[in-house]
Amino acid sequence: MDFAADDPFARVAAKLREHYGFEIGESTVQRITLGHAQAMFEAGGGEMDFPKEPGRHKQIVAQIDGGMIPVMTPDGTQKDKRKGKCLSWREAKISLAHAKGSRTPVYGGGIEGGVEEAGRRLFACAVRAGFGTGSRVHAVGDGAPWIVGQIEERFGEQGSYLIDFYRVCEYLSAAAKTIAPDAAAAKVWMEAQKDALKTGRTGAVLFALSRHCESPDVCDEQAPVRVCHRYLSARKSQLNYREAIAEGLPVGSGEIESAHRYVAQKRLKLPGAWWLVEHAEHMLALRINRLNGDWEAYWAALSAGPSAPANLNHPEASSNAAA
Repeated sequence: MDFAADDPFARVAAKLREHYGFEIGESTVQRITLGHAQAMFEAGGGEMDFPKEPGRHKQIVAQIDGGMIPVMTPDGTQKDKRKGKCLSWREAKISLAHAKGSRTPVYGGGIEGGVEEAGRRLFACAVRAGFGTGSRVHAVGDGAPWIVGQIEERFGEQGSYLIDFYRVCEYLSAAAKTIAPDAAAAKVWMEAQKDALKTGRTGAVLFALSRHCESPDVCDEQAPVRVCHRYLSARKSQLNYREAIAEGLPVGSGEIESAHRYVAQKRLKLPGAWWLVEHAEHMLALRINRLNGDWEAYWAALSAGPSAPANLNHPEASSNAAA
């Protein structure tokens, strides 16, 4: 199962034969792995109460973002389950939280459940990372309204949200190409706006943009200055880079973007792999269990419990997993 958390089931069978000298069929590896993965997923549900005790850390960094995972829906009319399947993509929402300065995040993630479930997982990550009464949550992201809404709902006045600085720079860069006459002038203009944002002069950036906004009859695709001005104007409360920099907090969301690659995509986005949604959900729970250092605790609880996960006893339970 440890191997299968990182490699396709067929490769795991080969590794066991090569390294340990015994044969286990691919379908058996698949069934056992997904059985334990489901048990880990089911153990991670449930709403968590807001902490009533002081947090272990005053400042918690939290990030959440979505990435696409390949999934399939079998055609129930086909006897051969490999035929007639519908291939599509579903969003896996990954979250992380850690104390300021820590390099050991707590991870969460899932595919089903929507925005509320994603917010619950992020909240659980923050609590486990040391959030409590008196703590502050510094969240950074791409400005998606659902993320901002969950930060406000879950953490209230103890949370704040900052738009990824590099996302803002993408808008500014597009505007600079219209405002400045050449590449050198555009670079100078860009640096001036970046400095203004980092020193708390958002109004100056908006003014610099307003002088060059395209007329209302120009479509958005041809009006990068107006689009940038509108984007920043609607998010002025989420551009407090000066305070974040002064407190040594991140202004970019690269951490969660990297997490998508090594938490979800490394296993769930292999070439040619298409997953049933529930199997992808369970494998994601398995990978998060390992990343969070819960591996030994899971096995200890399993050995102390009355029985193994029930689905380990059903050979057909995992018959549609792709990899």
